[in-house]
Order: sequence, then C-alpha cells, then structure tokens
Amino acid sequence: MTEADNQSWSVNTLAISEASKHLSVSPFVQHHDLALWIKRNILKKECCFFQRDPSKDEICCCGYAKTEHTGEDIKPKDFTGETWDKHRHVHKAPTDAFGKISFDGLWQRNGKYARVSEDTRPDVLYKLLTNQWKLSPPNLLISVTGGAKNFYLKSQLKKIFHRGLIKVAQTTGAWIITGGTHTGVMRHVGKAVRDHALSNPMQGNIVAIGIATWGVIHNRDVLVHKDGCFPAKYKIETQNQGRMSCLDNNHTHFLLVDDGTNGRYGVEIELRARLEKYISAKNLGNKESGTIPVVCVVLDGGPGTLNTIYSAMLNDTPCVILEGSGRIADVIAQVSGLPISQVTTTLIQQLLKRFFGQECEQFSELNIIESTKKIQDIIRMSHLLTVFRAREDGHGDVDVAILQALLKASRTGESQGSESWKRQLGLAIAWNRVDIAETEIFTEESQWKSSDLHWAMTSALVGNNPQFVSLLLENGVCLRDFLQDDDTLCELYRQLPNCFFLYKLAQRVKRVSGSSRSRSKVLGRKVGETISLTHVSDEVRHLLGNFTKPIYPSSTMTYHLSMDTSVSVFKDQTTFQDPLREDGVEAQKDAGRDLFLWAVVQNNKELAEIAWEQCKDCMSAALAASKILKKMAEEGSDADETQDMLELASHYENHAIGVYSKCHNSDEERAQKLLVRMSPLWGKTTCLRLALEADDKNFVAQSGVQALLTQIWCGEISVVNPVWKVLVCMVFFPLIYTNFLVFRSVELIQRDNERKEELKNLEKVTGSTWRTDECCPEQNRNILGCWSKLEGLYCSPQVKFYGNIVSYFAFLLLFAVVLLIDFQSTPSTREQLLYIWLISLVCEEIRQLFHDPDGFGFCKKAKMYIHELWNLLDILSILLFCVGLGFRLTTELFYAGKIILCIDFVVFCLRLMAIFTISRTLGPKIIIVKKMMMDMFFFMFLLSIWVVAYGVAKQGILIHNDSRLDWIIRGAVYEPYLIIFGSFPENIDNAHFNIESCSMNGTDPLKPKCPVLNENQMPAFPEWLTIIMLCVYLLFANILLLNLLIAIFNFTFQEIQDNTDKIWKFQRYELIKEYHSRPAAPPPFIILSHLCLFIRNMVQCCPRISHNEFKNKLELIEDEELLSWEALMKDKYMLSARLEQSQSMERRILDTSQKVTTLTEKWESEEETTSTAVMRRLEKLEEQVTQSAKALQWIVDSLISQGVPAKETQPQSPTVPDESSNYLRNAAEKEGRFHVKSRELYYPKTKIERFPVPEEYVTWQVSFSLYMPPYYSAQDGDGHVAGSEPEDLDNYRNPGGRTGIRGRGALSRLGPNLNLDLVVTRWRDNEMSVLEYLALLKENGISLALPGGAVDSVDHLPGNLKKILRNTLFEALNVKVSEGTKVSEGYTDDCRNTDNAWVETTVLNIHLDRTSQVMVDLNNMVVSSPDSLQWQEVSSKTRLSPNQIVSLQQVAALHSRKF
Repeated sequence: MTEADNQSWSVNTLAISEASKHLSVSPFVQHHDLALWIKRNILKKECCFFQRDPSKDEICCCGYAKTEHTGEDIKPKDFTGETWDKHRHVHKAPTDAFGKISFDGLWQRNGKYARVSEDTRPDVLYKLLTNQWKLSPPNLLISVTGGAKNFYLKSQLKKIFHRGLIKVAQTTGAWIITGGTHTGVMRHVGKAVRDHALSNPMQGNIVAIGIATWGVIHNRDVLVHKDGCFPAKYKIETQNQGRMSCLDNNHTHFLLVDDGTNGRYGVEIELRARLEKYISAKNLGNKESGTIPVVCVVLDGGPGTLNTIYSAMLNDTPCVILEGSGRIADVIAQVSGLPISQVTTTLIQQLLKRFFGQECEQFSELNIIESTKKIQDIIRMSHLLTVFRAREDGHGDVDVAILQALLKASRTGESQGSESWKRQLGLAIAWNRVDIAETEIFTEESQWKSSDLHWAMTSALVGNNPQFVSLLLENGVCLRDFLQDDDTLCELYRQLPNCFFLYKLAQRVKRVSGSSRSRSKVLGRKVGETISLTHVSDEVRHLLGNFTKPIYPSSTMTYHLSMDTSVSVFKDQTTFQDPLREDGVEAQKDAGRDLFLWAVVQNNKELAEIAWEQCKDCMSAALAASKILKKMAEEGSDADETQDMLELASHYENHAIGVYSKCHNSDEERAQKLLVRMSPLWGKTTCLRLALEADDKNFVAQSGVQALLTQIWCGEISVVNPVWKVLVCMVFFPLIYTNFLVFRSVELIQRDNERKEELKNLEKVTGSTWRTDECCPEQNRNILGCWSKLEGLYCSPQVKFYGNIVSYFAFLLLFAVVLLIDFQSTPSTREQLLYIWLISLVCEEIRQLFHDPDGFGFCKKAKMYIHELWNLLDILSILLFCVGLGFRLTTELFYAGKIILCIDFVVFCLRLMAIFTISRTLGPKIIIVKKMMMDMFFFMFLLSIWVVAYGVAKQGILIHNDSRLDWIIRGAVYEPYLIIFGSFPENIDNAHFNIESCSMNGTDPLKPKCPVLNENQMPAFPEWLTIIMLCVYLLFANILLLNLLIAIFNFTFQEIQDNTDKIWKFQRYELIKEYHSRPAAPPPFIILSHLCLFIRNMVQCCPRISHNEFKNKLELIEDEELLSWEALMKDKYMLSARLEQSQSMERRILDTSQKVTTLTEKWESEEETTSTAVMRRLEKLEEQVTQSAKALQWIVDSLISQGVPAKETQPQSPTVPDESSNYLRNAAEKEGRFHVKSRELYYPKTKIERFPVPEEYVTWQVSFSLYMPPYYSAQDGDGHVAGSEPEDLDNYRNPGGRTGIRGRGALSRLGPNLNLDLVVTRWRDNEMSVLEYLALLKENGISLALPGGAVDSVDHLPGNLKKILRNTLFEALNVKVSEGTKVSEGYTDDCRNTDNAWVETTVLNIHLDRTSQVMVDLNNMVVSSPDSLQWQEVSSKTRLSPNQIVSLQQVAALHSRKF
C-alpha cells in the first residue's frame, strides 16, 4: 500500500475510541451543551401584532389569545393600521421548548422534543437528530401516513402491521416518521413501538419520530422553559383536548413545527417533506447502496392522504398500501390490479361511496375527477406501488412487502442493469435482510462473478452481517480472490469495531511509529500513523506467544501460495519495538485463516464460525483462537467482554476436540500426525503446543492425545509391555534380544501384515486388485538391530524415569548415611561422592533451564521453569545444600551446617513426590494436595488472628511486664496454638497453681514469670474471665475454624476430584517431555552426558539434534493430503454437530412452540377471514337490493309518465356521458394507450397545475363539460406566434387529446414542434457481431440519451449538437443526414405538450462505415470526451428513456439484430 492509501485512522483516535467506552459525561453537562446548541440553531415563531379576529373575541388572527401576546405586541407602533399578515406579523425568536419529555401513565416512556420554526433548514434538523440526540443515521426511512382521526383496524391486520413495521425497523435500523399525535395511524405506530418495547426490553429501541404542528398540541405549556425541560412532565388528556391533539406517548422523538399560529393543522407537512427529501439524499454506509431509501406506508386516509401518496410517487418514493385499513387505502387497493381503461370516474365514485360512506357526499364532481386522475397515475406507476393483502399472504409479512417495494422501485428508473442489482444488494446488506436477498436478488437465473461481489462481502463483514457473508460465499464469492490483495485485509482491520484488540493495536502502532519516526526523517519519508498488516502480525504473535513465528510476512519475506489461500500480514515480538525480521522466511497465505483471525480478535462468534469452516488447517485454527482469546481475556479489564472471550475460547476448544475425535476414530496414526505436524499457517507451531499454551485441558485429556503421549513415553518400546518386563530388562538387558520385550517397530510390522491379510481376503471376495495397493501402501518398516534395540531400551523416557527413580533413592540413602553415621569433620569418601552426585543434579537443572526446543526464548523459559513447583523444590534443596556445605566446612559453624543439611534432606524427600505424577492413581492426588496447601495457607492467616488475639489478651491478664521475648512468644502464640490440639492450659485458674513452678521477678530463664499475686500469695487475675475467654476461644478455634478447614478441604476435594484426571493428563506432558530430552544415564553418571553435550554444542558448535516426536515438518504433498483428510473429518463433525443440535430437547421445544404459534395465528386468520367474507357477501346483497329498488322505482315512474321512453328516463351518472366508456374502449384498442406525460398534473419547471384529465376524457371526441384548463405560455423565443390571442388557439388542437393546459407552454411555437433523434450506429468489429450506437451521457453520470434536439426541418441536425460534436464533425454528420434511414416519425408524448402545442419526433439512423473518415473523427471525439459521448451496445438493457428504447429496438430490427 502507498502512503496515500493509508488514509483511514489516526492512532490516537483509535486508542481514545476504545477508552471512551468507559468514560461518561455528566447529565448536567450534556443538558447544558444541548441547550446552547439549540438556542444558537433552532428558532420558533411568534406573533408580534395582535389584531382581533372578527369571528372570535379576544383572539388574534394568529389564533392565540390576547393574554398570550406581550404588551408590545398588542399596541405596536410599527404596524398601526395594517391588516394582519402571517408573513409580515410573525417574527422569529430562539426556541423556548426543548429537552426531554416524560409521559404519565402505567408505562412511563421518555422522549426528546424541540419546537422548531416551519422554515428550519433540514440539515439543521438532521444534525439535531444525529449529533445532539445521538441517533444513528438510518438505513431506511419509513414515512407512515393515513387517517389522522381514530379509525378501526381489524385485529388480525393490526397484529400484522405492528409486527411487520417493528421487524423492518429493527432489522434495517430504520427511522419511522409520523405525525406524532395520539390519534389515527400515529397511534397505531405508537402502539407497535410500545408492544415491542414491552416484549423485548433488552433489545434496542425503535426510533419513532413524530413531526407535529406546535399550534395544535394540547397541554403544550408544560413543554416551555427558556433553558429546556429535563424532563417535562406531559399528561395525555384526550377527553378535554377539543380540536387540539395530544402527543403520542410511544414516540421517541418529536419535532414540533411552529409557524406562529394556533389551532391550524398541516403546518408540518412542508417541513416534513423537506426533511424526508434531505435524509433520502444522504448516502448509506457503503457507496454501492446509494442514498438512504424512503418508503411511504399508507393506512386508511382521505383526500389529503391521496395527495401525499401522489406527491411521494412523483418523487420516486415507493408506497405500500395496506388493503383493509379503510377509505382511500382500500380504494387504491381495489383498482390496483385493473387496466387503466377500466378505472373510470364511475368506478371511483362507487368505491368512494363504499369506503367513505356519508363522508363521500362532501366530495364535489371536480373532486371525484381529480381523485380519479391521481389514482390512475398512481396505478400507472406500478413499480412504485405495492398493495399488501393480508388475506393472500397468510399471516402476512408487512416487512417483506415494504422491502420488496423498495427493491422493485430500485429496479426501474435510472439505475438499470448492474447498477440496479448493486443498489438492491447494497440495500439488502444495509438492512441485514438476507431473506430478501435470497428471494429477490440471488435467484436461480442470476449468474455472479466473484469479483462483482467483493464490495458486498466487504460491506457484510464490516457491517457484521454473518448471514450475508454465508449467502455471498454460497453465491460465488471466492475468499482467495477476495483477499488476494493485502489492501483488502488491511482495510478490514482498519474498520474493526471498537474492541480490546483494536485498542492494543492502536498502542502498538503509536509505539512503533514513534520509534521509527527518527529513521524515517533521515530517509525523508513520512510515517503514517495508520494500521498496517505488520502491526497486526506483531500483536497476533504477542497473543499467540513468542514460540511462534510470524504468521504474516514482512516486505522482505516471500509468500508461498497454497491451494485455498488468500492474504496475510506479518509478525513481531511481545514488546512494542520495531521488530527485526529474518530474511528469506517463507509464509503461507490462507484466506480462511485470515478472515477467521480477523473475526476472532474482535470476539465475533458468528463471523468466526463462518470463517472457521473455510479454514484450511481447522484444528490448529481452533486451538490458536482459544489461545488468542484467553490471552486477551487475561489482559482485558471489561468483565463482560472477558467472559464472552472465555466462552468463545471454550467453544473453539470444543470444535478442536470434535474434529480430533472424528480424526482419531477414523485413523489413529494420521490423527497423531496432526497433533505434532508443524503448521506453517499458524506460526510454525503444532496443535499440541497450542493446546498446552492455551491451557486447553479438555483437548489434551482426549484419549488420542494421551495415546500419543504414552507412545512418546515408551519410545521405541511398545506400549503393550507391562512395567515389570521393562524393569527386568533394565537389569538383564540381554532379554531384549528375545521376544520377552516387544518393540514398536515389530508391532507396526505385525499390524501391517494383519491389514494386508484382511485386504487379501477382501480381494478374494470382491475380485478387485486396486484396493490392496491403495489402502496398504508400502512403508519402510525396518526391524531394529542389536545396538538399536539396546539404544531404544535405555533411551526410552520410561526407562530413563525408572533409572532416575532408582538413582534418586540411592542418593537419599547415601545422604541419610552421611547425616547419621558418617558426618566427620573432614568429608569422608561417601560424603565426597554425595557432593559429586549433587553436582550432577545441578548440571541437569542448568540443562533443563537452557534447553529450549520450542523457541520460547530464555525469559519465557525461565518463567516457565520457576512456575513449576518441583523446580522450586530443586532450587531450594540445592541452595540449602550449598549453604549447609559452606557452614559444615568451617569449624565454628560445623554443627549449624549439619542442621541445615538435615533440613535440606527433608526438602529432598518432598521432591520425591514428583515420581508419583506419572501414576494414574497417585498423580491426581498430588494435585489435590497442592490445592489443599493453598487453602491451608489462607486458613492459617485466619487462624492466626484468633491465636494472637487470645494469646496476647491472656498473657496480658496473667503476667505483668515480662521482658523475656522467648517467654512472651511462648505465652502469646505457642500455648494458644497448642490449645487447639488439646493441650489444656493449667495457668488460667488457681487449682494447679504452685509458686515454686514460676519465678517472681522473671529472672529464672527456665521458669515462667509468676502472675500478679494477692495478699494470700495466690493469683489475683479474675479467674472467671480467663475461663470464659478460653471457652470462647475453643468454640471458635476448635469447633468453628477447624470444621471450616475440614469443609474447605472437602469442597476442594470434591471440586478437583472431577477434574483431577484432566489436570493430571495435562501436566503429564511436561514430565514426558522432560524425560524425552533428558540424557539416558541417571545421576551421577549423567555428568558424563552433560560433558559430551557441552563439547558438542559449545566447542564443536555442532547443530542441535532435532526430534520429530513433538514437532514434525511434513513434506508438502503429504501435508496437503493430511489437511484434505482433516477437512473431510471437519465436515463430518459439523454435520453430526448440526444433527445433534437439531435433535436436542431445547430445539424440539422451540420447534413445537413455533408450530403452535403458527397454528394459532392461522386459526385466528381463518376465523377473521370467514367473518370478513360473510360481511362482504352481505354488502353485495345490500347493494343488489338497492339497485333492484332503484329499477323498480324507475319502472313505476315510467308507467306513471305514460309514453316517456324508458331508456331516456333511466337515471344516468351525472359525471359520465354514455358514449365515453364505449369510445374509450374502442380508442384504447385502436391506439394502444393515451399520452401520459402530457397529462402530468404539474407542468415542468413551473408552479402551474394542469386541469385533471382522467383517461376516459383524453380524446376530444368525448365531451367534458367541466374541462377548464389554465392558460400558460412561456416568454416568447425565436419570434414565433408572439402575442397569440387565446381565440387563435382553437386552430391548433393536440392530436393526442386533452392535456389539462392551454397555450404554448414551454414550447417554441403553437402546433407541432419538430424534434430529431439521431441514432448513429456502427459495427464493433469487422465480423459485424455487435451493433453499437452513439449515446450522450447525462449530467447525472448514469442515464444515457440519443443525440438530438429541436429542429426547423428534419433535413438538418439540431443546432445544440454543434457544441458537443464541434464544427467539423457536426458538418460532416449534417451532410449524411440525407443519407440516413428514417426509422419513425410522429407525435411524441412529452411533458411540455399542451392542448395547442406538441412535439413531433423523427428518429433518423445514420450507419457509419468503420473505415470512413467521419468514423475516425467520431472515435477520436469519443476517446477525448468520455464524459459526454460513449459507444454503447444496442441492447434492451441500455439506460435510455422508454421512448428512445422503442426507437432503438426499431433500429435493431432495421439491421436484423436481436434486441
């Protein structure tokens, strides 16, 4: 990576970000900062001119009472004589209503609120929400709209809506925006939020933002305070609110929009629209996802809701309509599946009457026409309309409907082709909805390249979406390709979430950067304080241990690519120094390992589990993860995080156990190879070493691991030999040349022969010959020679151990003889032999200290040596012997030296207990003794408190001022201690007092001092007190504390007894390894071996002899085969684990619960559906009865009139002529469709609104008496029809029909306005396989267009192309216009069309030869202007407008190309 690429994070920021989790700011400071920011940026509006409303007393035109105005506002000097105007007489002031709001009630809920001006900039509001109120930016914006008044929602639909809305908000991290009041659809949203919070108190809160009008809020006075309310106590009073509305107590945030008026609804609509539009323009987390999507969810609603839906869809906002919620939502749902030609005003009028009831009577004829036009336009934008029908979707998923609506909308418009699915996939990842991606994006028809999904994989990993990671891996992402570049993995580490590893990494980066800055200054190179793979490697090695090699190479190292590999980094030492690397070190890359390590260090179980399944060396990976996690837990300070790390470490230890068990059950020999195989991917260490360093006792205790250790323990001798045979052969070694002792090589040969015999028998049965050769390959099994057998016997760790035991017993015997019968002033021969023996023991301890086959380093090795109890006893015994020997050789300290040596003999005898550690029976008991000794130490501290307390008090009462220290200690400590063991004191009462047994003045050193005597020469101390003290002391010391000690011992025994076997098996390794590396000769003869080792290593400098029993480097082919077999065993283990989990009791209970819930919901749904069907039948019956009554009434009227034709007097719809429907049907069949863009309600780039023209009234032949379109003509251009009078417009009639507006509009002339679209084509190559066309790139950088523009005549190119093509090329193409082929011409549906002016387009195809000069010039132009001109393949996937795509299809047919 270059220095420019390392732009991400400052190291100081990384360190602070982790540390800041533990810091908090006081609420007072937070409130103060919030108040300052709001006062500076947020304003309110208030009336500054009181003018009485004529219709109301003491009420201003603004709606506020006179008492709510200041004195200056009531009689202002500046506005005298003026009429109240909202824009002039309302001024801004810093807001005085903000802070926290607390709602009264059984379930108290707190929220945040602010009173804002109606013209507040949306960016300021967004900063308030995110920066000040600490809301995370949304991944989705859900705008819920509909009925503002309370309406009935069926219980099943309500349940579906609540569940779906909350699910989509929770899974996607969405913001829900509503009107915020305690009525209508806002109340339903609030209940959904409340139900979620009550049922899931541990999950995150749903963000529900209410945007309401300040002037209609009931009880708003409690929200006002100049410094903010923290909190404001708000009470909901729906009964006394009148025309006002209460805030909903289940919303989390409120923006109260103020325009200075009171009691006027709808003030917030414009600000809400601006805020939603601003948020929708913000980018999502990854660039592929585009901007934040917005969806509108509609329940119920009236005409205002219809306008909201229409405006939202014109802004490309998808809408989800809930059928069954009532009124306008049901009207749209009823006609959504019908052709436009069938959606007539008659039908809409019937539906309005059906769903609105009496409210429909308030709608005028013009209102119905306008509603029909808007509903037709809404249905026409089918890609933005989704109708959720609960009866068809079973128990329904509103969340799926919402997300599918967004994905459906993203497939159309300007984002097509690859850009479309990228946005869809980006949205699905941002929402963390893998179910949507599976059903909508990763379909069977889709074909994906790994490189196309790399950005998605990065987003899923960084966003912690493990299900998406699995889905991407299943659909073509190759980890090797994804992590092929080091930059990708480096970027993943830079984007780690706040965690302990990131904090440690930041410290290391800072330390390394600081130490290397001086060198970089010399080189003139700037050091970037950013995370690199070097730092990651160093920190990982610190966690794994210095016995490992760097798992990632430095710049001087080379990669060795393995079969399934991908990315790496490099490694350093434990300290934060810039490491010095070895040149020529080879490191392997494995993508699974890299991803697994990245997930483990952040303690992410789900991602780590997915990556572990991709690991090449899975068992080493699991054990390495256990070591890393335990090390981080040891160094971490967060208790919860530490516990999670330990649980994850245990989880991967179980994974390692599971895989190894499968391996061991399948092939013991291969399984043992896996244990000692050197893993290049994990620091060139072994599974066994990792398990030991991670303290994974359960893994080491596995029978397969113990079998390997037993095999190493026996060496070349077979494990089947009993101990007595080995002991006999140690004395009578010629027996090894007989069959008395079995060697391992012989056993292996016998096993191979037996296997061959079995395969031969199988061959006879099956008739196959390949099985024997494949399953039993030839192996070099050589029979040991005479010398090899002798060497194999005495070099066996088992034999070495027995020899050392005998030697140690002999040493103790010699030591005892010297101390008891041969301790002369001058050392005797036996004593001198003892000295030599001790020197050999000292040499062996030194060898053990410096023997480091694992490469721990001297410091780590010394720590490990000291932490072993037996080594401490060795050091103590040797030191005591040296001190005793020094004293013994001097005359003055001769006897003291003997005493020290006698004590040393005790230590040597205690060291003898180490021989029991190899015993399966006694070994665990030694562990229990160690633990009990620790318990005893803490118990003695507790006991000493009682002993000293009683002893000092007793001694002070009995004896007065005894200055002899020995007798003080005897009376205060020694005697109370003996009392515990039953030595009853005789000096606490007068019964056994004898003045002769004590010294009056304490002068006799052999007698204790007498107690204070009275005149009778008897002790004067209170006898009753000393007896009571003794009783209390015995009660606590003998009964309480001793029984406590027994209970502690019992608890320790019970606790350790269950684990002693595992602990013993774990500690057995060190003993076996010690005797494996120990010289064969026992002390004192071992000194000869030490001398040989010294000469070999120090003098001759010979290389160290390596053994492969504990670490074996395999050949590359053998290693690959072994890992492939391990991967197969891992798959079997994962399969069995999943099967076991699916059959567990917890899983069965969960499945049963889900089935019961599903059945219950289905039953409720069917019950409600049945009742709904009955109601619909009754409604249809009622409608038929009404029609029959009308028909009968018509018959009666006809008979009464006598002579009036029935068909003329039959009642007709007042809004629809008879001929309209028939003509509409015929015209639709003839022309295919009517113009659509020409009837858009809002004329482009103006505020003029067209007269609504429904589909049935488009044609001029259908009479439309209510048709009164507005007149509009832009400023004259080019002098055409300047100043045309309206009466002249009748000479020009749009051939496409009515448009809803008269005049010239934005076009240059009345009547037809000619437009030329130029399709310049070429063949991509000489084989004419691909047809390409010339396209213009629009300003948005996404959409394309054909070159073209307005013309006076189609014989010339549009003048606007001269600027793009430049003069020379423009003139050359202009000449070829006459040679071009006319593809199509005629009326064009254009948004600028009016009733009197329209666009007619001619599509001209100019095909250029590849060798022509025009083509050469054009290609040069495309190369020099790639941002404006492009060659595109003629295809249906092109990003042209629909009209131009049709033209391009005609061009493809012209050249006989498939479109």
